[in-house]
Amino acid sequence: LDGKSFPVLFDVSKVEKKDLFTGTYMPSLELTGGYRILSYLDPSEPKHDKLKRVIFYLLKSSRDSVLPEFHSSYTELFETLESKLADKGKADFVEANDQAAFNFLARSLYRANPADTPLGLDGPKLVSKWVLFNLGPLLMLGLPKFIEDPLLHTFRLPPFLIKKDYQRLYDFFYQSSGHVLDEAERLGVSRDEACHNLLFATCFNSFGGMKILFPNMLKWIGRAGVKLHTQLAEEIRSVVRSNGGKITMGGMEQMPLMKSVVYEAFRIEPPVQLQYGKAKTDLLIESHDAAFKVKEGEMLFGFQSFATKDSKIFERAEEFVADRFVGEDGEKLLKHVLWSNGPET
Repeated sequence: LDGKSFPVLFDVSKVEKKDLFTGTYMPSLELTGGYRILSYLDPSEPKHDKLKRVIFYLLKSSRDSVLPEFHSSYTELFETLESKLADKGKADFVEANDQAAFNFLARSLYRANPADTPLGLDGPKLVSKWVLFNLGPLLMLGLPKFIEDPLLHTFRLPPFLIKKDYQRLYDFFYQSSGHVLDEAERLGVSRDEACHNLLFATCFNSFGGMKILFPNMLKWIGRAGVKLHTQLAEEIRSVVRSNGGKITMGGMEQMPLMKSVVYEAFRIEPPVQLQYGKAKTDLLIESHDAAFKVKEGEMLFGFQSFATKDSKIFERAEEFVADRFVGEDGEKLLKHVLWSNGPET
């Protein structure tokens, strides 16, 4: 209900996460090669640790390519938008952003340029269709209820309708992740299961998050006005100049306003709003104003914005405050930013 009670959903000593990634609805395993993917495993399950180590290996092995490929992919994005604006007077940001996000993830994590493979430029479109089949019963598309309810909210969409599209995605990741699959085998995970997990982590978790977060962040920065734009430009350009014209992780640590703006975007509009858990034991969960008895096995649900817009924790909680997390007092608030699978540390 608020920032005090919400963190219990991340405490795996108190709540179970087995098959609760999408709440009480569990998509067909045919959509993920017949495997229960890492996101649906509870940390207590033996396979959880192995699959998590595979994902961490992927991230570690890609650390030197993330920033260069982000720069390259998003430079292409804005050049494309500028070209279309100059030519037609308008540009579709959503489509271009989706392509940039997919290109960035493929190039930085797998050293593969989708355009140079049989997948071509179809990645974002195929991912969006596949996600629809995963989340159909949970989605609200804005259609009239007499259409949307029987079409999406009554039955699962048949997985066979997406099988060929999913196979194209699978083939791309299998052919592009050889060294990661080698590491998975070393850890005791089959290449097939590892590949389905890599696809899910990249396309559902990462691409899905970037598809939502990046436009939202630009929206909030754009609305904030010229003063913030000028301050960000001065801070970022100064640090880049002092680092020989390069953007580095160390350099970004020297940009307190930039970091605060990103965290504030996560806070005010979290890309993942819904969290679920099932009580492992009888619990007493305290909010600011009350306490709630929860029995073992009962389902818990949290809407993340209730916590990240808690007015008893954040002043002007409903407003975008760019410098909210700047300085010692601001940094103390970071533990209340629950943008991922737990508090920011």
